[in-house]
Amino acid sequence: MGFDKEKVLQICNSITKNTLMETLQIIYVDAGADFLVARMEVNSKVHQPMGLLHGGASVALAESVGSTASHIFIDTEKQEVRGIEIAANHLKSIREGYVYGTARIIHKGKTIHLWEIKITDEEGNLISLCKLSNIVLDKRNT
Repeated sequence: MGFDKEKVLQICNSITKNTLMETLQIIYVDAGADFLVARMEVNSKVHQPMGLLHGGASVALAESVGSTASHIFIDTEKQEVRGIEIAANHLKSIREGYVYGTARIIHKGKTIHLWEIKITDEEGNLISLCKLSNIVLDKRNT
């Protein structure tokens, strides 16, 4: 059975209801066997006081897309994902339009996933470069 991009995107977008991703209008728009892409509109909701994309909003986009990407690779009946470290370098500013967070797997171990997330504008210019480490945990019986 091959990779079903539309099914993956449907699942990713369905789990964002009543979350920060919904608040920030983050939508998953593309997926592949080793990557996931999410889009976020840059407007006053995600600006800092000087009218630029807030670095924290960029990090929220990066962690959202990287954590959701790990979610794709696990057995969600038995496992769950937690972000344990994120680092971000903000390289360029943007005032309006859309940014795209593309998470690509660097390391997919049994318990640790390491992702590189590039946040770009609509022309492909690099806005932020992030690295996210996720831990895969067994679900507890509660």
